[in-house]
Amino acid sequence: MSFAQSVLAPWALLLTSLLSLCVMVWALWRQPWQALIDDTELQHRWLGATLAVVLMWQLRAQAVDWLTLHLVFTALMTLIFKVPLALISNVVINVAMVIIGRNEWMLLGANVLVTGIVPATIIGVVWRLVDRRLPDNLMVFLFACGFFGAALATLGGGLTVVLLIIVAGTDPDAIFLAQEYARFLPLLMPSEAFITGMLLSILLVYHPDWVATFNDHRYIDMQ
Repeated sequence: MSFAQSVLAPWALLLTSLLSLCVMVWALWRQPWQALIDDTELQHRWLGATLAVVLMWQLRAQAVDWLTLHLVFTALMTLIFKVPLALISNVVINVAMVIIGRNEWMLLGANVLVTGIVPATIIGVVWRLVDRRLPDNLMVFLFACGFFGAALATLGGGLTVVLLIIVAGTDPDAIFLAQEYARFLPLLMPSEAFITGMLLSILLVYHPDWVATFNDHRYIDMQ
């Protein structure tokens, strides 16, 4: 889900833009492009995946004028490419949405926060916990990260939207609708979790080396 029209106070737009900018500076500081330069196959996969997500974002439901519902795919992108590349991809996708007229420029920071930073942070934390605390088992990785992690990332992004509207909304109707929308978040989580888990399962079977957060030696060879 993402903002289509601004119902946020100017200070919230500025704050989300600054926060998104700071996180992107961190992502660029990690020099993720070096891996793309060194590995042309990774470069093709990343560009192809980014374009695929841009196309998938066109399949959206316009819940109200200021909010659109769609699959985000940030959890999947983070598991495949890790956080820095996933965040850069998310910025490219959100800029594409602005260019084609789906979203407004002033909402770029808020949308990057909602669709990129929050989900990527959540799935990153889940992956770290799975990697360090849970047994080295393929199904544990798949269900904990692919299904549960994606559902939790969707919940986090949705709650961020609701919180922004409640705290900084300028339209009373939007605040009311955001509170009502929060009740339907559990219905959005299974779809994102199912698609992420299904695609991740396919990659782990046929191309486990494509998933940067997956160590096939630990999870497969040691079984």
